[in-house]
Amino acid sequence: MNDFLLRMKSLLGDEFDEFLKFYNGDDFIKGLRVNTLKCSPEKLCSLLNFELKKTPFCDEGFYIPSDVQSIGNNPLHHAGAFYVQEPSATSAVTMLDVQEGDYVLDLCAAPGGKSTQIGAKLNGTGLLWSNEIVRSRANILLSNIERMGISNAVVSNCRPDELCKRLENRFDRILVDAPCSGEGMFRKNDAEREWSVEHVKSCAARQLLILNSAKDALKNGGYMVYSTCTFSKEENEGVISRFLAENPDFELVDSGVTFGRPTLDYARRIFPMDGGEGHFAAKLHKKGEPYSNYNIPKKNNKTDSKIFDFYDSIFIDRPFGENIEVIKDKIIVLPHNYNFDVKGLQILRAGVILGEIVKNRIEPHHSAFTAAKKENCKSAVDFDVNSKEIAAYLHGEEIAVSQDVKGYTAVCVNGITTGFGKASNSRLKNKYPKGLRILR
Repeated sequence: MNDFLLRMKSLLGDEFDEFLKFYNGDDFIKGLRVNTLKCSPEKLCSLLNFELKKTPFCDEGFYIPSDVQSIGNNPLHHAGAFYVQEPSATSAVTMLDVQEGDYVLDLCAAPGGKSTQIGAKLNGTGLLWSNEIVRSRANILLSNIERMGISNAVVSNCRPDELCKRLENRFDRILVDAPCSGEGMFRKNDAEREWSVEHVKSCAARQLLILNSAKDALKNGGYMVYSTCTFSKEENEGVISRFLAENPDFELVDSGVTFGRPTLDYARRIFPMDGGEGHFAAKLHKKGEPYSNYNIPKKNNKTDSKIFDFYDSIFIDRPFGENIEVIKDKIIVLPHNYNFDVKGLQILRAGVILGEIVKNRIEPHHSAFTAAKKENCKSAVDFDVNSKEIAAYLHGEEIAVSQDVKGYTAVCVNGITTGFGKASNSRLKNKYPKGLRILR
């Protein structure tokens, strides 16, 4: 790694020795982001048994003590109250400045930290389209979208160039968190084993291709943030400079943030000395007057009344809307603003799976309950984060409930929906997905 350290010394100058202390240290910068779709920062602080300290990178971001272990087993994590996220990784979405009602594309979205941050900013409005080219990673992305309760999302598994051609001029904001050499994550993973100057250059070439694909999906007047978790100039300033030279209809603009340090006037660099493991982000504006050329008619779905009867038997006021489509054995409630021609695209999920048709009956789906609030559910049980009942539920066990609890019932942790079960005779049969359960 001598070549990498020599490059960092050239980049940092007098600050190199301070960087080296972080690089050789054992204490990683750990953090989480509160999911405001399900929980407030104040509530989460009151429920966790360790201290949270604010980060400068987003309003919902917090540092957690370095000695906190197995946080993924916390029931509040299972409930989607928070996302474990390296603090500086939240900076790019802050710079994107998502507004309610926006159509937002996260082009390289797995594992989902930035996508779920965007979803929280949208607050159930507009549309989030999250894409990941690697299928196994796309499945992880889908799982996180589901856990965090985002009902207005589309998750796809497509090549960026193919997807963006099909979605031309559709999005108000686009995030390109590009695959990179990962220099900012060397302390936390094995990315340094793959590092070489040649790898850095190949990453830069690929990043420019992805950025040039993404531009097609952005509306005139829209904004795009390009980000990486690497330090190399080739992958950061180099890619942005080349993109701007090739695309005079784009300009680098001020994102209005003060964290990190400026580069190229308006882009931002974050080093470990700035409070995060390492990140780079730049905000681009597409010039021109907005226009629309995508009047895709919505389907006039004729939904069986039995499906609405089922919907109304479990949830109050149809919280996900009424744009229902039956695909094979699954009943999908599509996002309100899902008016895309998706023929030929690999779509893993659009909206929420309300239920599955099994023989002549309908069974609820886990994703419907994770997307619902407790007050949306006709039947719910609520347990404290430290209770033996929620521990048993997450382990896959049946649990005792009140005799008046009957039928499909939401299971909540301090008021936050986590999953569901089926209650009968004072027992709740466990419906928490086996792949998500905590193994003892």
